[in-house]
Amino acid sequence: MPGGTWVTQNKVRPGVYINFVGESKPNGAVGERGIVTMPLPLSWGPSKQVIAINAGDNVSDVLGYDIMSPQLILVREALKRAKTLLLYRLNTGTAAKVTAGTLTATAKYGGVRGDHIKIIVQKNIDDDTKFDVTTVFAGQAIELQSVKKVEDLKSNAVVVFSGSGALEVTAGASLTGGADGTTTNQDHTTYLEAIEVHDWNTVALPSTDASLKSVYVSFVKRLRDKEGVKIQIALENYPAADFEGVISVKNGVILSDGTKLTAAQATAWVAAATAAANVNESMTYTAYDDAVDVDKRYTNSQIEAALLNGEFVFVANNGRAVVEQDINTFTSFTPEKGKQFAKNRVIRVLDSIGNDLKRIFERSYIGKVNNNDDGRSIFRAQCTTYLNTLQNIAAIKNFDPQTDVVVLPGDEVDSVYTELAVQPVDAIEKTYAKVRVK
Repeated sequence: MPGGTWVTQNKVRPGVYINFVGESKPNGAVGERGIVTMPLPLSWGPSKQVIAINAGDNVSDVLGYDIMSPQLILVREALKRAKTLLLYRLNTGTAAKVTAGTLTATAKYGGVRGDHIKIIVQKNIDDDTKFDVTTVFAGQAIELQSVKKVEDLKSNAVVVFSGSGALEVTAGASLTGGADGTTTNQDHTTYLEAIEVHDWNTVALPSTDASLKSVYVSFVKRLRDKEGVKIQIALENYPAADFEGVISVKNGVILSDGTKLTAAQATAWVAAATAAANVNESMTYTAYDDAVDVDKRYTNSQIEAALLNGEFVFVANNGRAVVEQDINTFTSFTPEKGKQFAKNRVIRVLDSIGNDLKRIFERSYIGKVNNNDDGRSIFRAQCTTYLNTLQNIAAIKNFDPQTDVVVLPGDEVDSVYTELAVQPVDAIEKTYAKVRVK
């Protein structure tokens, strides 16, 4: 539905303002989750574009390093939980290059990884008019071309060949001069413009830059409140956001190999885990994958203060690092928007209702169904079916199909007004026990 969405009188009540966009899913189904996005400076790969990486993909083909390499640690942390990572390389860098006689080889991408490319030129043993040109990347021969002259060479996955004339034998000409370059806040602005048109659940900002945090939070608020796109962001130490779409990570973790991740780095896992969590799932006391401790431990009173301040805290627990409570930064509770909006499981339910009803409406109703009693009854039945599905998986409770879905004519001839009443289910987090001693 181009041009934005419509809003009811009270913007802060989920289920009252419903914004409609589409997604290719079966009617009435609960939408899939698990897509996280993240901007990173990298040493190899396409620059200034969104790269979709699925869990289990061989990332070395695109990013130049194995997934276990320290250069891709945040990619690895995100893919521990995410189904899909929409990665964006912020920097462009300088491409490595080498000239051997009349042949020039230039790395396909800028970055220091280009310095790990080597070109070997040897005489072909079967045809002395030809040369075998081998491209070696990170110690592995990835391509061999048998050609007579430089012009016959075709660029491959890692280098661009240029020049003309006869080839010269070389045991190995290494590319040099590759540099990662720097990133600016404008690079992040460009990323936000690029990622807005994609479908995703959460974004991670692995940065401590306060000005960037402000920009990203404003971006998320606009998408949620103005565009009707229900997403969340994970960033470090920014409880001042006071917004259900913002998760503020207070501390980091220590992995089993001794690697220490800061709060900013831990946002990659938090965003991915949040994206992957189902609408009927809480992350409270969920263990961070492969973490054995936290980077900063807090006292009981410090943890309580952090929770009251809307901070997402990791705590040490029997050789693990676990999520103390699955909360966001919203703390300014009101009678209309209470404490439950601070719980991410509740937000996932409400966001799913908003996103899924948008999809259903656009796919099957916009421009296709008459805006009369029969048409509105069909839409009401569809909403009822969907909410029954949520109740069946314990995402909501106490749903009454007779009274909790209202579909009425809107103010204009082509509009409808829909009001839903839902009660999201949260997980048990506190147990109060009375033990009688006889």
